[in-house]
Amino acid sequence: MSGHNGSSRPVLSIEHVTVHFGGLVAISDMSFTVNDGELVSLIGPNGAGKTTAFNVVTGFLRPAQGEVRYRGTTLNRLKSHEVANLGLVRTFQKTSVFGANTVFDNVLIGLHRHGSSSVWETLLALPRVRREEQRLREEAWEILDFVGIDKRAAELGGALPYGEQRLLEVAVALAARPTLLLLDEPVSGMNASETASFINLLGKIRRRDVTVLLVEHDMHMVMNVSDRIVVLNYGKIIAQSPPAEIQQNPEVIRAYLGQGVKRA
Repeated sequence: MSGHNGSSRPVLSIEHVTVHFGGLVAISDMSFTVNDGELVSLIGPNGAGKTTAFNVVTGFLRPAQGEVRYRGTTLNRLKSHEVANLGLVRTFQKTSVFGANTVFDNVLIGLHRHGSSSVWETLLALPRVRREEQRLREEAWEILDFVGIDKRAAELGGALPYGEQRLLEVAVALAARPTLLLLDEPVSGMNASETASFINLLGKIRRRDVTVLLVEHDMHMVMNVSDRIVVLNYGKIIAQSPPAEIQQNPEVIRAYLGQGVKRA
């Protein structure tokens, strides 16, 4: 299966990446690709290197060896904000919303990264700036409605229930207009109905031509949403295939799925 849009052109290539923390090898010779329009999940036991892989892709960590490329651009030397400017936008394992700002302002802050007005134009409140501000406000409402938390717009980000904070984090990520969205355990702490809604939201995000790389422990969700699954164990890739094959893979079952594969 090569993504929901039938394309099989790799947009993200991770080639022979190795990461050391002191003497410890966190990731060893990791290679995989993500194709345009695909949803690829990265799974494995705690400490397998999943978040480290995210950190390498998004410029928070430099690999000791190997190369990461996105749509032909090498990312190894780029800072995290430069990676984000290319369209790779991530969420974090722990929610990272602006707790003291309203839900609406959280999204507006995300959108302002793309604003084209200079500080002087903003201070002088030129007509062009007022028009742009109006456009950004309309876009913020559209994103909140899309994610399903528009009714919470006036509330403080930090006061939302946990599941809705995760949705706000996705809204802020969408405000950065990603072409590749990296989600780090987006449904951790969500109940079954929140997870089901999130799966629906993921479908809507993909229909906007956003490619998704997902790290997640909820195997039921992973098996239902992924085009391909990459399995990490002790920093090494032990399998990468469509969900049906991953569920049958003896090495994956031994390393990771043994405790819950029947439910998936």
